[in-house]
Amino acid sequence: MQIRPYRPSDCGAMAELFYDTVHSVNAADYSPQQLDAWASGQVDLEAWDHSFREHCTLVAEKDGELIGFGDITPEGYLDRLYVHRLHQRQGVAAALCERLEQTVEGAIVTHASITARPFFEKRGYKVVREQQVERRGVLLTNFVMEKQR
Repeated sequence: MQIRPYRPSDCGAMAELFYDTVHSVNAADYSPQQLDAWASGQVDLEAWDHSFREHCTLVAEKDGELIGFGDITPEGYLDRLYVHRLHQRQGVAAALCERLEQTVEGAIVTHASITARPFFEKRGYKVVREQQVERRGVLLTNFVMEKQR
């Protein structure tokens, strides 16, 4: 596995990975309606590209295939962290997260899904609060989590 900086040409593959991961990996914790609201398949690639370029964004590749990605703001908000469904539990998310965490100083905050909460807890993140977020008129549960350093 190789981890490298984001390139704008990655954005389309990242949007596909995002949709596929949400609809497969998160299906045990969220209803089909919630999954569709979270990842509708309609990503504004221009907006995503802009945010990826504003953040520290890394992608993981294996044999030339994009298998994961993550991004963090300069202020320490870990925005997105997604790994292809066929590459779960192989250290991809941990490797991406480790590299992203090293780019900022101080506390790191993320909004973790029900599915991702145990991963972040193992990395030393603590739940600040549970919250309901609205996406396309549908409520989804996630957790504001923070890691002090």
